[in-house]
Amino acid sequence: MKILVPVKRVVDYNVKVRVKSDGTGVETAGVKMSMNPFDEIAVEEAVRLKEKGIATEVVAVSLGRAACAETIRTALAIGADRGILVETDVALQPLAVAGLLKALVDREQPLLVILGKQAIDDDMGATGPMLAALLGWPQGTFASKLMVAGATITVTREVDGGMETVALPLPAVITADLRLNEPRYASLPNIMRARKKPIETIRPADLGVDPTPRLTVLKVVEPPRRQAGKKVGSVAELVMKLRTEAKVI
Repeated sequence: MKILVPVKRVVDYNVKVRVKSDGTGVETAGVKMSMNPFDEIAVEEAVRLKEKGIATEVVAVSLGRAACAETIRTALAIGADRGILVETDVALQPLAVAGLLKALVDREQPLLVILGKQAIDDDMGATGPMLAALLGWPQGTFASKLMVAGATITVTREVDGGMETVALPLPAVITADLRLNEPRYASLPNIMRARKKPIETIRPADLGVDPTPRLTVLKVVEPPRRQAGKKVGSVAELVMKLRTEAKVI
């Protein structure tokens, strides 16, 4: 079984995000970038399935600028077998990403696509469900546990009321939640081996997909700063301030 794992290059989660002075977006120049943490979990799960003998090949895919090859190398160091970079300077939106991934699925013919439930830069969580819809495949979102038996994959997923377990026929699309696993650290020997693993570079036109954005970002602004807290001298004063100053949101 071949597994396709999309990985996204995002601003590292330890970096404090800053909005550009002209309000056109988030500042990325000179900022540390890394693999989206949820995608890292997806790579780890795919590699574990290969180590169990369930999967035969893990293919890491990234879409965007040439620098995304670094993100693919990280996935290869974790244990993916090869990478595909769909290189474009266009600002990709979820529907375009889903369309490009569908074209890759049609070409690569995997039985399973595992990706992060969302990217930490926009928190939309739309790409996985959109991809499943375009493919007409069943989907298991917010997966915290996976079990593959024959042509069926059982997914334990988190829902508002607790946990839900669903059985899906393969092929399927899975989005990984934080509790699915804890990604391993890539060892130095694996990092060195990753340099020799192949990464194929293609363009959206090679897949017959037009990634032109459908949405226009008018302006990006930082959230308003929170006001400093106030200390009160007594419970009575607290009650009075709650009555007269507290705002209902």
